[in-house]
Amino acid sequence: MSPVSRRRKPKSRSVRSGAPLVVVDPPEECDCPHCAGGEPTPEQLDGLMPLVDLGAMQDPTEIEVAAAMFLAVGALVGEDFDRALPELFVPTLETTATASARAMLAGIAAICDGDTSRFAAQAAGRLAEAGVDAPAWLAELEIPVVAQECRQFLNPMGETFLLAGMFQRAGRSLAVFVVVDPLDCGAAQEILLIDPDQWDAARRSLRSDLQAGGVSIRDEEIQPADFRRAVQEALEVRADHDQDHDRDVDDLLDDEDGPGYPAFALLLRSWLRALPEPASLPRHRHDGELDIASISALLDRIPGRGRRGAVPGPRTAKLPPKRKKSAGPAPIYRIKVGLKGARPPIWRRLDVPGDITLARLHTLIQVAFDWDDSHLHVFETPYGSFGRPDAELGHRAESRVTLEQVATAVNDKLHYTYDFGDSWEHDILVEQILDPDPAVTYPRCVGGRRAAPPEDCGGVWGYAELVEILADPTHPEHQDRRDWLGLAESTAFDPARFDATAITAALQRLR
Repeated sequence: MSPVSRRRKPKSRSVRSGAPLVVVDPPEECDCPHCAGGEPTPEQLDGLMPLVDLGAMQDPTEIEVAAAMFLAVGALVGEDFDRALPELFVPTLETTATASARAMLAGIAAICDGDTSRFAAQAAGRLAEAGVDAPAWLAELEIPVVAQECRQFLNPMGETFLLAGMFQRAGRSLAVFVVVDPLDCGAAQEILLIDPDQWDAARRSLRSDLQAGGVSIRDEEIQPADFRRAVQEALEVRADHDQDHDRDVDDLLDDEDGPGYPAFALLLRSWLRALPEPASLPRHRHDGELDIASISALLDRIPGRGRRGAVPGPRTAKLPPKRKKSAGPAPIYRIKVGLKGARPPIWRRLDVPGDITLARLHTLIQVAFDWDDSHLHVFETPYGSFGRPDAELGHRAESRVTLEQVATAVNDKLHYTYDFGDSWEHDILVEQILDPDPAVTYPRCVGGRRAAPPEDCGGVWGYAELVEILADPTHPEHQDRRDWLGLAESTAFDPARFDATAITAALQRLR
């Protein structure tokens, strides 16, 4: 299996793991012949059936990912797809009688449970008996996975932020990390397939990175049943949160256009079914029930009722809901991002879609200011702080919040800090909210002033000193600063340089 957990995917929507796996491009609503009450034609089925490049695969996990991606796309149409899967897709795949069809049926049988799994397994078995060839490793899908090692990582507050599991099936090792956000009700944020050879190195790297940032964590082994319970809880909370959002095919892909969270969640659920049952089923508090701690927290927010002698903390507004797909295209936000304290001013004016996540906006700002994204960052908004999830710092996950959620009107402001050491602070002002122009490609830079400071030069005051030293060849530190920046000559550094066209080109290379 590839060591890359989220496989790149070209614009043809072919899920990759070194080569194409599956092509799926369903309609927004299920208009397949089964759901319409008619008999399918070959032409109609061609547009609905998954296509698998079996020769590009190397192990059974890859066909599982392909099947999970197909099932995740189908889930967008709701209960109709659940009915059509065993009654239309499974029989049609069997009828094609190809090695790819047999493999996809085996993958569906492995990912699904109940009657769908049984029907798909029977169909794959009949193709095998009929002599339809398939790679030898395909039979491994019939062998349940076994948990070799399960671990949980806890932050200094004793909250789980990562669950890690090492599995084995037919001599092959499989490893998965589940990133959990304690500030988002313990919901699963990401699911990463890890190269088993990197199991120990990935855990060491995680501990080292956090400890270097002054964060002390606890890494402990847990029983497979407890791992199953914890992961199921995180998956269920995430599913509960996702119910209120309309979804399309793009939601099924990660930032690199590979299989995204929904497909990996289906895959992981199938593995969990092979683990021992937890003592009781996971139960999350999203059914209107409040526990004692929640009630206490709510009461403490009533004015005059806080802990004796405590100073009330800042209150944040309730985050507005995300834009629904049915609301149409998001407007374009024209924002001015200015570096605080810079004299002369350093700023960028950007046109960005209002529905981009704050995580994506962070990336755009990094490119627009020529930062290296080598330090921590945070967005301060009227709805709280967002960045890399960190319970100790109170930072919630930026990847699930959009710009238009935290800046709803013209003249709204956000605050963005990059590098908590040098403290590059930026003010973000919403100058205009515009209708998207079909003739324009977004994001783009439409204005600005001066070059951004280089990384690690000591903040705005250190940068001012750097500019002064570089402008004075007689300064005793002049040559040292040139060497640090890798400048052959002083004229190569121009603090007044700004090129909106070049920044736009860099922004659009991210697409």
